[in-house]
Amino acid sequence: MLQVYDMATWLKFYCGVLGFEIYQTDNNTAAPNHNWVWLRWGDADLMLNTAYEYDKRPPKPDPRRAASHDDIALYFGAPDVDAVYADLRSKGIEIKEPKVAPYEMKQLYLHDPDGFNLCFHWRAKS
Repeated sequence: MLQVYDMATWLKFYCGVLGFEIYQTDNNTAAPNHNWVWLRWGDADLMLNTAYEYDKRPPKPDPRRAASHDDIALYFGAPDVDAVYADLRSKGIEIKEPKVAPYEMKQLYLHDPDGFNLCFHWRAKS
């Protein structure tokens, strides 16, 4: 489970851009301002919780709280990394092309709205 600053922004990115679907919510708040959400994308499950209750969220994220987000990476298996890249580019996401790591994994990295690293990866074809 990841704590996020603004659930509506996350849902727009994770559902609208990446293709996750909402599996379950807290049902305590009106969409898209949930405090807790369980997302699914294929076999991947991801739970999100707001770092602040919706009505108590500060006007902007606390930089101290988000400082370590770049140290966290979520890896998603993607048999066609190039297709993920093309899809994200078609949606206006500015990212660098996938690269093959020395350990033979083709990887595509980007950051989500809170600064967490995302990597779509698959074994490179020989």
